[in-house]
Amino acid sequence: MPNTTEPLRSQTGAEDSYLDLLSETLGNLDRPARGQFLQKFFHTMAQVELTEALSLECWDQVLARRLELAVSLTRPISLKAVIVDVLAGANVLRVPVLMEYGELKKLQINAATDALTGLYNRRLFEEYFSKELNRAKRYHQQLAVLIMDLHRFKEVNDRFGHLIGDQALQTAAATLRRILRTSDYAFRIGGDEFALLLPQSDREQANMLGRRICASYEAATVPLKLDFPLTLDYGVSVYPDDGDHKEGLQRLADERLYQLKNANRNPASSPRVVPFDTGGVRPPPAGAAANPGGVGNSAAPAPAPAVVAAVPGSTRPASETRKWERVSLFGARAYVVLAGDTDRTARVVDLSYGGVALQADAGMDLPTIFQAVLHLPIVPPVRVSLRRIYESRIAGGEPRFRVGCALIRR
Repeated sequence: MPNTTEPLRSQTGAEDSYLDLLSETLGNLDRPARGQFLQKFFHTMAQVELTEALSLECWDQVLARRLELAVSLTRPISLKAVIVDVLAGANVLRVPVLMEYGELKKLQINAATDALTGLYNRRLFEEYFSKELNRAKRYHQQLAVLIMDLHRFKEVNDRFGHLIGDQALQTAAATLRRILRTSDYAFRIGGDEFALLLPQSDREQANMLGRRICASYEAATVPLKLDFPLTLDYGVSVYPDDGDHKEGLQRLADERLYQLKNANRNPASSPRVVPFDTGGVRPPPAGAAANPGGVGNSAAPAPAPAVVAAVPGSTRPASETRKWERVSLFGARAYVVLAGDTDRTARVVDLSYGGVALQADAGMDLPTIFQAVLHLPIVPPVRVSLRRIYESRIAGGEPRFRVGCALIRR
């Protein structure tokens, strides 16, 4: 079979050279002559009927659009491709004979894609946000919006250079692509700012996804060998709970993002990594209102513990930060049965790679180390050894305690 790749490549290069020469030649003609020529040119090449004035206007748009794309994509753009893009955008192109449909779609995708990260850009974010919000309203579904940015990104650029900064941004984009569902959307909407659209997602699901992204990103940036952890901050808003207008939802997510960033800058506030002894829930600063559940690193609304105490003899102090991501099991049939005593059970509040958090009634008096059978949805019961790490009283109602336990590996 003959090789058709090289002749096609040569022909395409010849066409582009011809159009570039045409562009230079038109620059030497006066405007009336240029209009007459372009009218015939567009008719011959694209089978469109334009007036001389409209032909001149379209040509000016072609030149401006080519420059715009070359700057945004940091590479030369085929003049032929830009002509089709402009004519199609003006709704005058009926038969795209200058290029195949696949090439046109590729050009449109490139124009809507951030060159550094490969994510969709802000223009497409605005378009998809409106589209998904309208869909959510029409089908009475929820839509979650996450606004994220890199924590201490300016310091990365200042101390380690823009090359490392670019790698940090590309790593963030790769993390988003790896973790998001196929129905979710990720966008780079600013320098170090990203936006996520999560159709059919509530606040708890959005916060859980945000925590997973943050943990995965922090691990992925270790090879950059910075002398501080590079992390993400985020804020969440959800339709219809937080409003039904695009601008209001985005503004609220932004506000919640900056609430977290401001708290992190304040030495008197909670540390950036959520304390292990609060089970992943960041307590509000002194005198502040309770977090409504929209700020990054917050979980589903839950009362802050009134009393926290480390267990004497524990190998991990209560103030140590959580190493593994916490998965909430609220609403799931998850519990433990103490080995040898089927009457003593405790609800599993959440689960992580390193342990579990239990909800125990007052007087249960769990030992420091104990055996239990863990019952979780779907999987068979499993026998585990647990070390009690901390206790915290749950405010309100009957006296109950949250008990954090580490899994003992044998």
